Amino acid sequence: MTKHSSRPKLPLVSEEMKVWSAALASEVGGWPDVATRSFFGLTALYRQDRIFALLPRTRGMDISDSLAFKFDRPAPSVRRRLEQDSRMRSTRMQNARWFTFELASDTDLRDALDWLGLAYTGASRRKSSR
Repeated sequence: MTKHSSRPKLPLVSEEMKVWSAALASEVGGWPDVATRSFFGLTALYRQDRIFALLPRTRGMDISDSLAFKFDRPAPSVRRRLEQDSRMRSTRMQNARWFTFELASDTDLRDALDWLGLAYTGASRRKSSR
């Protein structure tokens, strides 16, 4: 009898993505009130007690070379940007809207940092789930 895990299979990430994630984690980790926690091959980024992003260490989210961030209620201007960016995908997990951003080259790092900044800002406006 095969035992099935309820946890989704997370794809392995490239060596390049590991480097990009480490650079992003180093940058964002220096922002006020940011803490990091490792789990399931990912680094979770928190603003105080609110998770706002996931960076791959050894495992990716939906696409191997992508990071994830969340918005509960993005502003209309942010929603338009999300819809227009071809590197973006979305999903719902635990009543929150998560977006994945695929990185293909070093030039995507600036946009990744911008998206992380928007998610970080949004985390300050969300009510705590505690």
